[in-house]
Amino acid sequence: MTPLRGYGDAGQAFPIYITVVGGLLLLALAYLAVGQAAGTRGEAQTAADAAALAAALETRDQLADQWLDNVLDPESWQDIFEGKASVPNACWRAEQLAARNGASVECEPDGLLGYSVSAETNDTVGDTIVPGTENQKARERATAVIEARCSPEPLAEGADDEALPSLTCKGGEAWDLERDDLSDLPKPEDLFDVHLADS
Repeated sequence: MTPLRGYGDAGQAFPIYITVVGGLLLLALAYLAVGQAAGTRGEAQTAADAAALAAALETRDQLADQWLDNVLDPESWQDIFEGKASVPNACWRAEQLAARNGASVECEPDGLLGYSVSAETNDTVGDTIVPGTENQKARERATAVIEARCSPEPLAEGADDEALPSLTCKGGEAWDLERDDLSDLPKPEDLFDVHLADS
């Protein structure tokens, strides 16, 4: 005859079950807190990237406008392509875009052709089981740079003094410019690349 299982064994297993379930619940909440923090950091990084790119794109457009204004003065071209031309600081554009992304930024030029931005989220990580996260914001940095895609070619020996140099650009593009026909000129994206710097 099989002996009946005692009720005491079931009673002893119940506290272990509660402990295991409680531990798993605590672990799940910890993972949730980590996920919330990672999400907030992601928002800050997105805001920093977008703000830095916005400032760099604004400056790219200003440099391209300067080149168009001076297209008949080839001696000024190299300074424009190297970022030595006088253009206004475009950090205002970074601040404008960051505000749309729910962040505030600190922005400064990075050399002649770049911007470094530090972005902080307006929202906090929120309430989690980790103390202090309810007031914790995320801060991330990004740098965007502008690179000239084109360079002027020296004029051939014996060329007309009034001739304009041609532009040779990355990817094999070339622009042959004529003073009496300036209807087809490079656009800002043809003249300059804008991208995030490798961190």
